Amino acid sequence: MANPEPEEQEEPLDPAMERIRRKMVLLQLVSGGILFVCFMAVLAAVVYKVAQRPETAPVASSGFSVPSDQPLAASVDLPGGFEVRSVSLSGAQILFFGTLAGQQKALVYDLSVGRLVADVSVGSAP
Repeated sequence: MANPEPEEQEEPLDPAMERIRRKMVLLQLVSGGILFVCFMAVLAAVVYKVAQRPETAPVASSGFSVPSDQPLAASVDLPGGFEVRSVSLSGAQILFFGTLAGQQKALVYDLSVGRLVADVSVGSAP
């Protein structure tokens, strides 16, 4: 058992094949190193993005954000005599539905610009 059979022993490679084997090992090490550096760069970018979160929370992709330390204060000037029947909120817009001098109206107030953006008269078709 001290001497293995001749078939189990590996014969040395000729010099040309040995050079190719060494080049392949070097290529594998270089490729692994590049892959490791790229992985670390992606990991660092993710950590950076998580650490740089903004202090305000955006609302519904409208470009509108509410300060994190206090509530938003706004004032809506509705037309005189407007009777509010219902109110609805969608993202940064508030819809006031009601009547004005017997006419049904829908008024849309946008919080991001701070003013009424639509005055819609609602009527029935004849």
